[in-house]
Amino acid sequence: MMKISDAQACAGQLAATSDSPAADIELLLCHTLECSRTFLFTHRDDPLTAHQQAQFERLIQRRILGEPVAHLTGSRGFWTLDLEVNATTLIPRPDTECLVEKALELLPSQAARVLDLGTGTGAIALALASERPTWSVVAVDRVPEAVALAEKNRQRIGLENVIVSEGSWFEPVAGRFELIVSNPPYIDPDDPHLGQGDVRFEPLSALIAEDHGLADLRYIASEARHYLVDGGWLLFEHGYDQAVKVQQLLADLHYHEIGTAQDYGANDRITWARWTESVKQEKRCDAE
Repeated sequence: MMKISDAQACAGQLAATSDSPAADIELLLCHTLECSRTFLFTHRDDPLTAHQQAQFERLIQRRILGEPVAHLTGSRGFWTLDLEVNATTLIPRPDTECLVEKALELLPSQAARVLDLGTGTGAIALALASERPTWSVVAVDRVPEAVALAEKNRQRIGLENVIVSEGSWFEPVAGRFELIVSNPPYIDPDDPHLGQGDVRFEPLSALIAEDHGLADLRYIASEARHYLVDGGWLLFEHGYDQAVKVQQLLADLHYHEIGTAQDYGANDRITWARWTESVKQEKRCDAE
């Protein structure tokens, strides 16, 4: 009968599939045994039941075929939250936490209305709402299954300062916001990475955008001007090679205080800008 230590030794089976086989095995084992990682190391000689061993081996086989660990376990940690995930939307990535960090920095303490466009699991909206109880957060997604998932996560976490709405981008939105955030589709439809890794199991509609991945970024930046308060902030996640183009499209739309920050892998990943009516008027006068 397989022991916990034997199960942990199965990491080699995932070497060709995963960049982190040992971590994957631990997550699958914790899911199977419904235990913490600490338990694995303090009970290494405990045996698995026949049912647990069979379940664990089935999960390994699915992982060997490339299925994401988050889909196998049905959850993914993001920020301080444990979120339910499924195949209807993107799996939250650690690098997106950099966007959360910047959002909290842009509005450090004030009460605010915040809009999260393309919320997916609700990761960004729920992380922000958990850190800023005085914020009123609206989370929008056009996919009904994603809306249901984000709402389920909201209810499970117990956040009352988030409203999840269904609609395409700004369609269900009214009023103005101090901050608009988005992790929209930004991958070029011809990008070869779409055939690799976890993205093979995620919906293309949440990944790709026309115009070399810039179409949704441009649309949101243009429309956001009608939904930001004077002096409000727009904050994007984008592709590792899109920062210069995103900065330029924001400048062309008369945003200012434009900046970019890197993700945990030292890639330019998030860009922000401020919308101020007086600055727009000044630029218009200068052009004349």
